[in-house]
Amino acid sequence: MARADVGDDVYGEDPTVAALEDRVAQTFGHEAALFVVTGSLANLLAVRSVVPAGTEVLCDSQAHIARAELGAHAVLGGATMRTWAGPAIDLDAVEQMVSPDLGPFMVRTAALSVENTHNFSGGTVLPHADLRALRSLADRHGLAVHLDGARIWNAHVATGTPLAEYGALADVAMVSLSKGLGAPVGSVLVGSADAVAEARIWRKRLGGGWRQAGMLAAAGLYALDHNVDRLADDHWHARQLAEAAGIDPETVPTNMVVLPTEDAADLVQRLRESGVLAGAVGPRAVRLVTHLGVDDDDTQRACKALAAVLGR
Repeated sequence: MARADVGDDVYGEDPTVAALEDRVAQTFGHEAALFVVTGSLANLLAVRSVVPAGTEVLCDSQAHIARAELGAHAVLGGATMRTWAGPAIDLDAVEQMVSPDLGPFMVRTAALSVENTHNFSGGTVLPHADLRALRSLADRHGLAVHLDGARIWNAHVATGTPLAEYGALADVAMVSLSKGLGAPVGSVLVGSADAVAEARIWRKRLGGGWRQAGMLAAAGLYALDHNVDRLADDHWHARQLAEAAGIDPETVPTNMVVLPTEDAADLVQRLRESGVLAGAVGPRAVRLVTHLGVDDDDTQRACKALAAVLGR
C-alpha cells in the first residue's frame, strides 16, 4: 500500500485505482467498474443505475438492500421496493409480482435484485440454476438484474462456479473487497460503461469521490491475488463452529453460522465474556462469521467457548 502509484481519482488519474477497476470488470465480464468506499454505496449506485426514480426493484424480504441499508434506495434513489419470501428465489412469486408499465397509476417494476451469498440466511449460496432462471424471467419482462455480490467470492469458492458466470447473470453487480478478502476498505461496482460513468457522477455528488485512493486500491489488488482461494479455510472453520454448537455442519455452506436462541442479546453478551465476538441478526438469532483474522487456533478456542456457553 505504501508503495502504490497514486493520483487524483476524481479526475480519473489514479493508476492503481484504474488497475483495480479494470481487473474486477474483466473478472466478471463487464465493460467497466468503479471503486467505492462501501458495499452499501456500491449497491446504492448500482440499483440507481437500473431503477429510475419512481419505479421499483423486487428482492427477497431478507435482502441486505431491503433490510440493512437504512432506506437509502428510497431516500437517495427515489426507488420503491417490494419483496418475496426468501432467501430462495420463488420464480412463480416473482413473476406474479412483476408490474409492467400501466401508465400513471401503478409503480412500474424496473429490476430484480438477488444477494449471493445471502447474509441474513447464514451465508447461503443461491443455486446457479435458479439465478439463470431469474435472468430468463427478467429478459422476458424487459427487466434489469442487480447482484449484491458482497460475498460472491465465497459462493465461487464453495461451488466452483466461475466469477464470469455470476457476472453474466447481472446487468450491474457489487462485489466487496473488505469482507472475506480482508482488504481494509472498499467495494467495486461493475456494469456497462454507461452505467459506471453515471455512477461515477453520483459517487461524487454523494460525497464519495476519492483523491489519492491508490493505496486502498493496492490493498484490494493484493486481496485478489492472495485471499480468494483461502476462503475455503473460512468455510472449514465455520463448519467446525457449527459442530461445536450442535448444528449440522452440512447446513453451513460458507463462512457464517446462525445460532437460534431465545435471547440473542443475552447470548451475544455471554459469548463476549468468553472471548468470542458475535452479532445479533434478530431477537432470536446470533451470527458467527469466520474471516481472514480467524485462524485454526482461534477457531478451536471459539469452539470450546461456544460449547461451554451453550452447555454442550
